[in-house]
Amino acid sequence: MSDDGLPPLREVIARHELAARKSLGQNFLLDLNLTGRIARAAGDLRALTVIEVGPGPGGLTRALLAEGARKVVAIERDARALPALAEIGARYPGRLEVIEGDALGTDLSRYADGPTAIVANLPYNIATPLLVGWLSVEPWPPWYSSMTLMFQREVAERIVAAPGSKDYGRLSVLAQWRTEPRLLFDIGPRAFIPPPKVTSSVVQFTPRAAPEAVPAEALSRVTAAGFGQRRKMLRQSLKALGVDPLPLLEAAGVEPTRRAEEVDVAGFVRLARLWREQAHGSAPSRG
Repeated sequence: MSDDGLPPLREVIARHELAARKSLGQNFLLDLNLTGRIARAAGDLRALTVIEVGPGPGGLTRALLAEGARKVVAIERDARALPALAEIGARYPGRLEVIEGDALGTDLSRYADGPTAIVANLPYNIATPLLVGWLSVEPWPPWYSSMTLMFQREVAERIVAAPGSKDYGRLSVLAQWRTEPRLLFDIGPRAFIPPPKVTSSVVQFTPRAAPEAVPAEALSRVTAAGFGQRRKMLRQSLKALGVDPLPLLEAAGVEPTRRAEEVDVAGFVRLARLWREQAHGSAPSRG
């Protein structure tokens, strides 16, 4: 038995025949010391509803409940995991709600009950689209107070990358525009079953109270154009937006010969705001 009175995760996985499926991006984190560390990194959970995506056999779920989360709402697509999660629910009556479904197609805000945080070891194959969706919610500040999420290390490095670095890209801009992301710690492959080929990293996102106002969709379009041809100068790559980039760049105060990786988050926000004004029929204004 573990400290929480539940069987060891290896035993749970064997009993329920929960072999991880590559098609679902599954890598189960078995080390309860590490799941506890992730749960503690999310801060004081006692007053929080915690939404978890992809709990699998429930290692992180158990840690979140053991650390005192008021309630955990776990979204799980794999029906094989539901009996194992039901055992955790029986150990913590009234504090675990399991939703069978695909998180990509689920409006998680409806499960926010009072102060809410997202804490998850995200399935690798949907981690980025999930994150972009959570960063793009309206209105802002969002329905969650923080996100503590695990990614492949290379994705985590892109999220926190600074302008001018090789890792700086669309995901960096979208994440840093509305949140302050911090890379907390790495987790090696051997902590998982099966071991992934890469190191994983835990990143925490704290929403900014008043980020620069621009529609998320406009910023997404402009960063996609800029970084879609990252070796080209912006005067060329931004033609993908269907407008003459030169007046846009001039109004935004961005040198036309710059490449996307050389423009900071504020620069992209100005470009997105001006492009949207131009696309809606008004001339770009300086600023």
